[in-house]
Amino acid sequence: MRYSKNFYQIRSNSEIFAKIVEDKTSVGYFDLPFQDISEIKRYAKTINKKNIFVVGMGGSVLGTKAIYDFLKTSNSYSKKLLFAETLDPLQLNYCLENVDMTDSHFLIISKSGNTIETISIMKYVNNLMKLEKNNCTIISEVETNLHRFALNNEIKFFEIDRNIGGRFSVFSVVGILPLAIIGINVENLLKGCATVYDSFFNMGGYYQQIARKARFMVENKHRFNINAVFSYSTLLESFNHWYIQLWAESLGKININGTRQALTPISLIGPKDQHSFLQLIMDGVRDKTITFIKIRNFKSDLSIPKYKNNEFVEVGMDYVEGITMSKLLNLQADSTIEAIKNEKDIPCDVIELDEVNELSIGKLMFTYQLLVSTIGAFLQIDTYNQPGVEMSKKILHSKLIENEQS
Repeated sequence: MRYSKNFYQIRSNSEIFAKIVEDKTSVGYFDLPFQDISEIKRYAKTINKKNIFVVGMGGSVLGTKAIYDFLKTSNSYSKKLLFAETLDPLQLNYCLENVDMTDSHFLIISKSGNTIETISIMKYVNNLMKLEKNNCTIISEVETNLHRFALNNEIKFFEIDRNIGGRFSVFSVVGILPLAIIGINVENLLKGCATVYDSFFNMGGYYQQIARKARFMVENKHRFNINAVFSYSTLLESFNHWYIQLWAESLGKININGTRQALTPISLIGPKDQHSFLQLIMDGVRDKTITFIKIRNFKSDLSIPKYKNNEFVEVGMDYVEGITMSKLLNLQADSTIEAIKNEKDIPCDVIELDEVNELSIGKLMFTYQLLVSTIGAFLQIDTYNQPGVEMSKKILHSKLIENEQS
């Protein structure tokens, strides 16, 4: 008797780990924590414009924005990082109209070199102010249309390696260059990534955490097919958006058994979404896992004042007076976590960042990249492609050609 199969089955942790190690030989994001960034840093120091615009879409923007928005309120940067990432005419005009264009530098980022939104914004900006070597940098794969434009106009060009997908590119030149230009400590950012990398590939604490979570999600994907990231800080709102792209575009695939996989990501911010989505979590269908993200130390003593003259006697809540805002925020997070745990049938986990710095956000984002790779290996899908987004691009191209001919 002979036997063969092609159907999907959940593999052992050791098989999954071996698959990730094998992926390292062809998928470029894994080794980014150890890259040589000396050329990027040298060039970053030559950019003296005040406004640094990142022109791009999706993976070309979201990761950089996540890191910048996490860090900007607790640092004083001499330059502003701005993002031109929309075709909405009112928003785009608002983004550009109140900025001194002569004191602006534009980073045009498109891995493929032909992202229609990016090229459209680039052409519009050029109509306002001619893009040239003194105010523009281009980041793309080599031998793309953008690469040729850079060469023909003597504009500084940085290459995105072909084996680094856009949504996994934040720790490549795509994110490191704009962050270095405004003065973020990119060495510590990569050090945070390297800490997670070393632990994971030495099968330490981060490996155990990631492997357990990935296996639970895959084994329970039919019952709990939604993962909500509930971040208790608006500093993490852009991280949540980055997570949604990373998660959805990587894990919404057809596996080797021809079965459609779907672990749907949802972004929540506390305490705001306690007043809306929490009701659905608590009393709705049990189809969601919840990941809470907290910040242990905000390094802020901003507090609610104490009043002794009965000035607020009518509104009550004397018990909040004297408490720091950060403590109140984390007490709200802890109370929500406790309420959900008390239900006993809502899977949840908690990530606590030490403080608001480059190490923390580097660790968090690299952990999520490894988590997505591990879940993808368990699901037996191609985590790194995105065939589902190509059809709409082809339809749009046809419509634009028809419009030009009419």
